[in-house]
Amino acid sequence: MAKGSILVVDDEPEIRQLVSEILADEGYEVTVANGAVQARAACLERRPDLVLLDIWMPEVDGIALLKEWSNSGELPFRVIMMSGHGTIETAVEATRLGAYDFLEKPLSMAKLILTVDRSMQSLRLERENQRLRDQTMVIDAPIGSSEQMQALREQALAVSQHDSPVLIKGEAGCGKETFARFIHHSGPRKDGPFVTLRIGAVASGNSQAAIFGREQSGQVYYGHLEQAHGGTLFLEEVADLESDTQGRLLSALQEASFLRLNGTQAISVDVRIIASTRCDLEQEVREGRFRDDLYFFLNVLPVTIMPLREHPHDIAEAIAFYTDYFVKRDDLPNRTFDEAAINQLMHYSWPGNIRELRNLVQRLLILGTEKVISESDVRRALGASVSVTVDAAQPAFSQGMMDMPLREAREVFEHDYLLYQWNQAGGSVSKLAKNIGMERTHLYRKLKSLGIDHKRPVTEK
Repeated sequence: MAKGSILVVDDEPEIRQLVSEILADEGYEVTVANGAVQARAACLERRPDLVLLDIWMPEVDGIALLKEWSNSGELPFRVIMMSGHGTIETAVEATRLGAYDFLEKPLSMAKLILTVDRSMQSLRLERENQRLRDQTMVIDAPIGSSEQMQALREQALAVSQHDSPVLIKGEAGCGKETFARFIHHSGPRKDGPFVTLRIGAVASGNSQAAIFGREQSGQVYYGHLEQAHGGTLFLEEVADLESDTQGRLLSALQEASFLRLNGTQAISVDVRIIASTRCDLEQEVREGRFRDDLYFFLNVLPVTIMPLREHPHDIAEAIAFYTDYFVKRDDLPNRTFDEAAINQLMHYSWPGNIRELRNLVQRLLILGTEKVISESDVRRALGASVSVTVDAAQPAFSQGMMDMPLREAREVFEHDYLLYQWNQAGGSVSKLAKNIGMERTHLYRKLKSLGIDHKRPVTEK
């Protein structure tokens, strides 16, 4: 796989050919343009990682083109200026507009390679720093030594060696994005970008622009699909995609090309798709809310993440991991959990899964006053109304919900509330609908989306 994509813009054919041949020998994917018109067309076709831009060109010079690209407020790619007649004022102007560096002609090929390599390395570090900022918690691999987790990691490693789409299923907070990153970083695309699109966070009607980008007033806004070229696009909660976007996405993935919004030129793209869902997508397909062809496309390599309550023997290891992490990252006092506290947490229902556990550990380290965290400390942190046994008849409302994003906290509350009310109604959906004041058709959909099987026997009281 190429080290990166570079566009060389220069009106002198000898320089274009020489620079492109040298950079291609260095492992880069190189395209060339003889001026502004071809450069614009090349950037429309594919966003480069880096542009080598000559200043003195006929009709539209490099500074004018640089201004055009920076009109949106930030350059969409790295730019290195080249000139045989540069002045200090020109260099200052180029830097002000966002140029990364400035090379003088005649070009020194050794300096060219060094500058390009340095720029690309800086770009990779910038992307990695952004990835770290985007993550609340960075871990190398999913935590746990239980047989279930070992088998799941082995499955993820096997999946990572193939380029087919992956569909990760599991409850909110169970670590689906962690597994997606683990698959990406264990596979052949590990040096490429890992781009996350949180579909639930995209405003209604804007999902197509977020995925495919758009062209507007001569400017190009690159979408998540294009940003993930050469790497992985992670679609978080793919069931939330609007129906028209589902069809367009499927077409783009099947054809490996797409049109930006308002665009007229097909953009080729090479990405691996990993999607996640907390819903039963098969049920969504049966009820007409999710396209069956997109479901079959995504479900080539399914991975199911079990909720934390189903592998409680990993809880002590997870507590130890997050304790060590927060002690080092936040310089918190190093406290330990006594046996009774660990035992209590192993019997807790964990409605927020591993995310709730992480937040609980952080809270106990911050608020604790003793060296050892006791069972009573855990009870206070979880909240007085918490149920510490896995009992579907009782709600498991937890103080940990207060640390979740609003959407996920709402899902946890709705799940526990409806499960409790369903048991109170003796398993009768019609009675449940009447008791909570919800129309039955909508109630069926809500129960399915939250993973509540209304056909199973009620929990004995």
